[in-house]
Amino acid sequence: MSTRDDVLRWDRDHVWHPFTQAEEWEADPPLVIAAAEGVYLIDLDGRRYLDGVSSLWTNVHGHRHPALDAALRDQLDRVAHSTLLGLGSVPSATLARRLVELVARLPGEGAALERVFYSDSGSTAVEVALKMAFQAQQQRGQSARTRVAALQNAYHGDTLGAVSVGGIELFHGIYRPLLFPALRLPAPERPDPVVEAACLREAERIFAAEGHTLAALVVEPLVQGAAGMLRHSPAFLDALMGLARSAGVLIIADEVATGFGRTGTIFALEQCHHRPDLLCLAKGITGGYLPLAVTMTTASVYEAFRGPYAALRTFFHGHTYTANPLACAAALANLELFADGSLLASLPEKIQALERALAALPSAWVSERRQTGLMAGALLRDPPRPRFAHEVCLRARRHGVIVRPLGDLIVFMPPLAMRPDQIAETVQAVGSALAEAWASGPP
Repeated sequence: MSTRDDVLRWDRDHVWHPFTQAEEWEADPPLVIAAAEGVYLIDLDGRRYLDGVSSLWTNVHGHRHPALDAALRDQLDRVAHSTLLGLGSVPSATLARRLVELVARLPGEGAALERVFYSDSGSTAVEVALKMAFQAQQQRGQSARTRVAALQNAYHGDTLGAVSVGGIELFHGIYRPLLFPALRLPAPERPDPVVEAACLREAERIFAAEGHTLAALVVEPLVQGAAGMLRHSPAFLDALMGLARSAGVLIIADEVATGFGRTGTIFALEQCHHRPDLLCLAKGITGGYLPLAVTMTTASVYEAFRGPYAALRTFFHGHTYTANPLACAAALANLELFADGSLLASLPEKIQALERALAALPSAWVSERRQTGLMAGALLRDPPRPRFAHEVCLRARRHGVIVRPLGDLIVFMPPLAMRPDQIAETVQAVGSALAEAWASGPP
């Protein structure tokens, strides 16, 4: 039986943590989560923390939800995994049908999304979409369409194709020699009509000059999350997608972070009037329980891959755990929890609670509050020392809250199940941590 000290030592000696500098991690005892309940995470010492970032933007209904737990136990009595290469499965077929029905609610122009390709993370969902879009254009005879357009400051994941369309120098710069160049489009930082109009004029010029070379445009609808909660209006996105479609460019919508209620509707695209040609979903798709991602596309894109085997029009892409039955079962249970509409109906009150709590943070410390739905961030004003937001997030743990920074921005992404008072408590804890950090020197 391992002891608490064993776990701490094994973590420090053997685990390589993502987006983490090793020397810094090894300097202090790590916080190790041993259990969870509802919207709380529980560490090895039994201390409870409000999960203020939904376990990296994934958790929807809370941890250990009875319906999700039951779905997994039921599926375990059937089969935990079988390959989707050459075989089908009941959960993957059922989930595909349910997703097609769900996205049929998307309004406006564009063909229905009728085909579902499974993978295992947001990065791979985008990778699949990029390869699909490129190959579809080539197999339609559009040989000049070899490039991809993306917004400045974009983040679409960490696999090489997804990094190629990313635009955050801190994350992506070192890998540039390995990547294909993306055509970068200007993007607003907030829904400012004047700035958005200027961005669209430049995008129109770029599409006019370069559109014939583009296979696809990839966008995060309404919020560029990892860029620092940068926002744009539905009108801006509609206009941008319209420009792409007029130029014959396939539209990839990356709703990995924005999907499943995060922006106040089950998909951010419900607030727009153009459907994409490819839609990427992950994170909240299983309620935050297991890795699963999908790339949905139209019959038209799918048809571009038809033909005899000798024509080599097959999409040569797949993953070992593609459409894992346990993950699909969790996703189906997650969709059932959304089905009665009560969770979505509860969101306006929670969104307002987050807005009020952010507004109460002193402007002496916070220069900007960025929020769309339950995706939000507080930008710190003139931080007194480097990595000050990181320090504040560590101090917030002493007040029973887990949050994370993006540069000088503190991110708030609570589970959709979190009550308004718990949302307020999360932000207030960060306010207390801010006060302590400003009053003291470096820890």
